[in-house]
Amino acid sequence: MVYDRERERHNDAVYAEHKRAVAAGEKRVLRTTSTGELHSYPGDEIGFSPGRGQAQVSTWWGMGILMVVSGATFIAMCWMFLLPLWQGQGPEWGVLWPIGISGFFTPYAYFLARDEYRATQLRKRRGSPKPGTGNVDINLLELGQKD
Repeated sequence: MVYDRERERHNDAVYAEHKRAVAAGEKRVLRTTSTGELHSYPGDEIGFSPGRGQAQVSTWWGMGILMVVSGATFIAMCWMFLLPLWQGQGPEWGVLWPIGISGFFTPYAYFLARDEYRATQLRKRRGSPKPGTGNVDINLLELGQKD
């Protein structure tokens, strides 16, 4: 990795601004952007992509696709559970696990997609860069400030 003095100055300035905002009581999240620079995001600009859980999908529409697939699985498994009853037999108890899992994941994916959509719109409106997937090590930043 090549040392970039200008990027380090920018990162130090962003970190100092972040510390001032947090000390003033603002809810801020310090993240790297998709280009690798630091940015202090207000909490509502983050969404789910960089650090809320371990989501591998990074867009709201990607999570929307997973929501639709999970919802279709839920409906199909409910149909498989009830089909034997309509034929005069006992229910298919084995499909209760997929019903439970997809029944939990469908609304969860909806809320993640909704939050990411709102965060994306806020970032566009405010001109903020897209967050990257990397976390920021505050201890390393503190060491850099002391040198």
